This record gives sequence, structure tokens and C-alpha cells, in this order.
Amino acid sequence: MNSGDTAWVLTATALVLLMTIPGLAFFYGGLVRRKNVLSIMIQCFIVVCVISLHWMLIGYSLAFGPSISGIIGNLDWIGLTGVGAEPHSAYGKTIPHFAFMSFQMMFAIITPALMIGAFAERMKFSAFLIFILLWATVVYAPLAHWVWNADGWLGGLGALDFAGGIVVHVSSGISALVLAIMLGKRLGYNHRPIRPHNLPFTVLGGALLWVGWFGFNAGSSLAADGLAAQAMVATQAATAAAALTWVLVEWWHNGSPTVLGAVTGAIGGLVAITPACGFVSPMSAMMIGMMSGALCYLAVAVIKGKLGYDDSLDAFGVHGVGGIFGTMAVGVFAQEAYGGKTGLLSGNVEQFAVQGLLVVVAVAFAIAMTFILYKIVDAIIGMRVEEKNEIVGLDLTQQSESAYTVIE
Repeated sequence: MNSGDTAWVLTATALVLLMTIPGLAFFYGGLVRRKNVLSIMIQCFIVVCVISLHWMLIGYSLAFGPSISGIIGNLDWIGLTGVGAEPHSAYGKTIPHFAFMSFQMMFAIITPALMIGAFAERMKFSAFLIFILLWATVVYAPLAHWVWNADGWLGGLGALDFAGGIVVHVSSGISALVLAIMLGKRLGYNHRPIRPHNLPFTVLGGALLWVGWFGFNAGSSLAADGLAAQAMVATQAATAAAALTWVLVEWWHNGSPTVLGAVTGAIGGLVAITPACGFVSPMSAMMIGMMSGALCYLAVAVIKGKLGYDDSLDAFGVHGVGGIFGTMAVGVFAQEAYGGKTGLLSGNVEQFAVQGLLVVVAVAFAIAMTFILYKIVDAIIGMRVEEKNEIVGLDLTQQSESAYTVIE
């Protein structure tokens, strides 16, 4: 084992946890109305609790355990049996197996948490708990196995996803869109403005996400090495370019730059560079960031309005669109000097085709399984809160709490 590598992966693990709590909790919490802020925060917080236990009991074995024909892991590692302080040859040769398991646990945590943005302000808390447990089992674990397991079938075809463009962002973004459509629009949507109640919360959360993302991307090197440094530089280049691009496009389109636009653009850049950061140059990362900023803006500011779906906090517009674009960008911009892989611009048409297959499989799988899970949970306990509870707000009706107390 290497103490430097271990220290970096443990630090990166904590940074990825920071992305969910408090990062995502504040980012999403600031975007909803004041009557629903606590419902968002408890959903982000409880995901950490529920998925941590699920991951250690069964999720890790399904995703990374010895493979059954490249489809799913067997249950040899259930309850972390056989997972310990010694390295595993396939998952970080210089770090403890426990460190790799913990690092991947944080990815398993934040992925279902990202979906919260699509159904904010209208899903029952009980339904949420059941749904994320089922989703983590039948959507996240299989996708992680296919792409990241040493013997997964998509990884065996040469699919590239350095830090989770497909496994994290496309899976959650597409599932978020399905949930938003099936749940239906919030009461009053398109009839009166539904404005964020606390943009400083959102800026704080977005800034924490940006900081934590260095653990997300650079940590995926699983070593304190040049690849980690490359991923960090690519992440910064893409994020800065995406945020600036969003602001400029928004300024041209709407007449003014906004802080919400800057933060959302940065998240779009972070998403898009996630699958590519270990395979592209800093200049390519900058290009990916610029294009993702424009594409995500188009998805959020134009396409969502034309199609009419209520993706409350733009989980699909940022994570789904950004993740798909970033996954395909790997197949275009990958260079041999950065990660040893090549893409379309280097004459490798096959890699571009493989990335396309990766997107198609992930999108189709996420749509089908999310639809089925929604129907099951809705039939058992119902997914959406009652109309009167939605009017009052989920903080009071689901948690019996209020975020703000007025002292007279």
C-alpha cells in the first residue's frame, strides 16, 4: 500500500460526501419555496443514511463483487464479507479495499440525491425512501457493474466513464425526467411564478459542489499521481468555461446575467467533464465546458418550456443533458497523451460508437426501470402528496417542522 494514495482517496471520499451534505442540500434547498426547504434538506440528509447502509449490506457486492456474466455482482461481499484493509488487485492496487468501497459509496449516495431536484415539492417522504432503495438496487448497482466492475460487459467493450458521466449523471438525470413527467406538474406551474426562496443558499451549495467535485473527479484516479492532477485541471477548465458561457448566453438571450445562471452553468460544466476528465487535455476540457454551458442553457431555458414538463430544479436539463454530452465528448476529444485513449478527432471512430452505445443502453435502462419502480411504489402507497398538503407545503405536512420562525 501507498500512504500518499490512501490519504488522497480518503480525502476525496470526504469531499464527495461534502457534495451531498451540505452541498446539494443547500443548492436545492435554496431553489425551492420556503415552505419546502426542510423537505429537500431531509431528503438529501436521509439519502446519506439509507444508501450508506444499503451499500455496505448489499449494494457494493452487487456493483463491484465477483461478476455473474458481466451483468451483476454475486453476493460474496454481502455485508462487506471479504472486504478489508488489504488492497484489491482490481480496485486500487495501492489503497485499502475499504478505502475504495467507501469512495464508491459516496457516488452511490449522491446519484439518487440528484434526482430530488426533479420531483421537489410534491413527493411523499415515505414513497421517496422506498423508491430510492429500490432504485439503488435495480438501476444504480447494475449500471455501476456494467461500466466500472473489472468484468462488467460495457467496460469490456471499451466504454469510457472516468468518474460517473453515465453511472451517476445520465442514470439520475434520465430517471429524474421520468419521475417529473409521471408525478405531474406542481400546482400552479405555468400559471404563477414559482421562484427560489433563498439564492444565497443556492450559491453556497453550488460552491460546495464545485469544491467537492475535485474529490469526485481527481479522486477517481485512486492515486495521488499525475492522472489525478490532470483530472483536476480538466475539471477546473471545463467548469469555469461552462459558467462563463452560460452567463454570456443568458445575458444575450434575456438581457441580464444572473447568479443563478452562473452557478447552474458551473454545475453543467462539472457534469459534462466528469466522464472525460481523465482522457482529455485542458484545452479540450475548456471546449467541453463551453459547449456544455450552451447546451444545458438551451435545455433549461428553452426546451423545457416548449415541452412543458416540470423538472422542478432542472435535474434532467443539467445532469441528463450534461452527462450525455460529456459521455459523447469522450469519444470525440480523448487523446492518447491524456489517459492513453483516443477519440474521433484522433481518428478513432470505434470509441465514438462505443460511447454512443453506452448512452443508448443507460438511457433505455433508466427509463424502463424507473417507470416500473414508480408504478410499483405508486400502487402500494402513492407517490405524490395530497393536493392540500402540497398547498400547505411539505415541511409542515411531511416533517411537521418549519424552516423559519417569525418572532413577534
